Amino acid sequence: MTIILDAHQDIAYNAFQHGRDYLSGVAAIRRADRRNGEKLIAANGLPEALAGQLAVVFATLFVEPVGSGFSENMQCGYATPEEAHHQAMRQWDFYQQLFERSPRLSQIRTQADLDGVLATWAEGAPVEDRRIGMVLLMEGADPILEPAQLEEWVARGVRIIGPAWSATRYAGGTGQPGPLTDLGRELLDVMAGYGLILDLSHTTIQGYMEAIERYTGPVIASHSNPTASWDSQRNLTDEQIAAMAERDGVIGVVLYNRFLSNEWYRGAPKRDFPLDIVIHAIDHICQVTGSAAHVGIGTDIDGGFGVEEIPAGLDTVADLQKIGDALAARGFSPADVRAVLSENFLRVLRRGLE
Repeated sequence: MTIILDAHQDIAYNAFQHGRDYLSGVAAIRRADRRNGEKLIAANGLPEALAGQLAVVFATLFVEPVGSGFSENMQCGYATPEEAHHQAMRQWDFYQQLFERSPRLSQIRTQADLDGVLATWAEGAPVEDRRIGMVLLMEGADPILEPAQLEEWVARGVRIIGPAWSATRYAGGTGQPGPLTDLGRELLDVMAGYGLILDLSHTTIQGYMEAIERYTGPVIASHSNPTASWDSQRNLTDEQIAAMAERDGVIGVVLYNRFLSNEWYRGAPKRDFPLDIVIHAIDHICQVTGSAAHVGIGTDIDGGFGVEEIPAGLDTVADLQKIGDALAARGFSPADVRAVLSENFLRVLRRGLE
């Protein structure tokens, strides 16, 4: 069985922002989710995740600064660090309630937790016992009031932190250039003391290169594509990709057509973007790094884009196994397919759970 680890899903954000009930499944969410029109049709729900063999998900605590322009409905917006902290705590509470509501979900805080989840996917284990393990990833570090307060978030089970989304008090980010700040350098030093995983998606090139050299713990880019796919600061240059590989990190390929093709334009039909564009992005990272050891999947599914803006052939997360099939058809070995779908991120995750 080939399981999948998805390194980026905004499940709590979608619950607050769009009223989506992850447990009910995609069909029910789509029936209820009328205010977003065609653009943001949901592709993610628990039944589909189980069908797609998503054993592990990096589930985000994501709040956005007021005025970012990302969302019209600011259920997760903040103007001060205190507001960011409050909104992230609401999302943390949401995940705890989710774990209580469904025996098919559990939080991964330790290696023992991870092993317990993976055991439910072992050959011969009852299908009805399969569980999805969620690792909490903070996307944008403003909810951390000060680096010393990180201890509280670690106690709550946060194991991965991305300092930036747009600019934060800790780092420049997408659309708002800037380096790591002095507070950001302090945060990285405190993170390293806890052995947390540093997520460099959304950081600027300047901040990325400084952080990857400075940080002594495990590093990833949970949801970033190569600039060879789409030439944008939001994606990673070959230099950034090579630097990630030198640190034995992993880059999660995003399933957003805009990030996967320079041919994308607003309103572009889904049929013009075959699944091959995902394979091209994965293969490019492999070519730059010299192996299939530093690339994975970070779908960012439902992260501000919907079904019409992911590659043709993909309707829900239940279809993610098609990526493995396409990799095999491209000539990737079975071992390399497993590495891309889950084992690369599992390798780094285990280091972050020590």
